[in-house]
Amino acid sequence: MNDDPSGPVVLPTESGTRRAFPDAALLRMATTSRRDGTFDGAWWPRSRNLAAQLPGLIRALTDKLGAVTRIGLDAGAWDVHLHSMAVDGHLVRIDWSEVEDHTMLVTRGQQDIFSFLMLPPHADGTAAHAAMTLAVRDGNSASAAEILAATGIAVR
Repeated sequence: MNDDPSGPVVLPTESGTRRAFPDAALLRMATTSRRDGTFDGAWWPRSRNLAAQLPGLIRALTDKLGAVTRIGLDAGAWDVHLHSMAVDGHLVRIDWSEVEDHTMLVTRGQQDIFSFLMLPPHADGTAAHAAMTLAVRDGNSASAAEILAATGIAVR
């Protein structure tokens, strides 16, 4: 595993390995149609710069889920708090929470909500992979705080 911030992070997957380059956010979603765990996916933004990180996430979510109408984020995780963002001509509303529970809520349509574990940018590659894997495990009932603690990711 390479956790050198100047080079790519190599993450193991079920089918081999995948390189994650510096400043590239990672998204992992459950691959089954069941939605019986705490989280539907996990997101590892690589910085606190919302304008740099969110467009790629919105594109990936739109490809996987369809049009995203709203995203709920922890206010403490970001340097700037935008109220909306247009990506590829589509406007997405951004809601802010002061709870700092390391989760992100994504709304598709009027009421279809998906819950994501949101890892802090400073997490190392090994811990991030472990947390993302745990978050999307079928039947997972652990909270974000429990997952971060179990994988050794410090909360700042």
